[in-house]
Amino acid sequence: MTDSQIKCVGIIMDGNRRWARAHNKPVFEGHNEGYKRLQDVVEWAREAGISDVVVFAFSTENWQRSEEEVGFLLKLLRFILNNEIKKMIENRVRVRFIGDRARFDDDIQGGMEKAESETAKDYDVTLHVAVSYGGRAEILSATNALLAEGVQSVTEDDFSKKLWSYPMPDPDLVIRTSGEHRTSGFLPWQTVYSELFFTDVFWPEFSKEEFTRIIEEFKVRERRHGK
Repeated sequence: MTDSQIKCVGIIMDGNRRWARAHNKPVFEGHNEGYKRLQDVVEWAREAGISDVVVFAFSTENWQRSEEEVGFLLKLLRFILNNEIKKMIENRVRVRFIGDRARFDDDIQGGMEKAESETAKDYDVTLHVAVSYGGRAEILSATNALLAEGVQSVTEDDFSKKLWSYPMPDPDLVIRTSGEHRTSGFLPWQTVYSELFFTDVFWPEFSKEEFTRIIEEFKVRERRHGK
């Protein structure tokens, strides 16, 4: 028996830098193209009746990249927060940010809060953006939050409510582009029963045809959920 209804799809958007190198372009061009593809995927998800999309945009480890690249990624994030939110509202897209926000400057933190508030009123699709995110860091954050409350016993539901991602539904499937076959700390608690799909294409080249192929393959997989 198959469970083909998709509520949430997770995507590890990998390959921007390798795409840029393969096309003799600067790294920032790869990130720009990657953002364009993200906009496309949100629309493809809407067309497929998927209500939630969660993407791995910037990991806690990515802070260790070159100052130039991190600076560009922060510049891109600021551009999105300052210029793209109106478009999201018009397209009925809600945006949420999950991760360690404390590492960002105050203007970015404020921009995230404003974007979340302004897009939460009338929407068809929720885009959850994992930024400054690490799976272990999220689990430690949830654990410390519960310890601070002095709880003596914890259920799975109690723990889930302390995660940065709450109340996002668990991903039904996770797609990783660029040929890497690992999840790299992406939502370890939430993806225990997610179906995993790995594709060789770089993220900027990810197409609607590839997205549709993966969705159709998901629909015929048998999901046992440990049973």
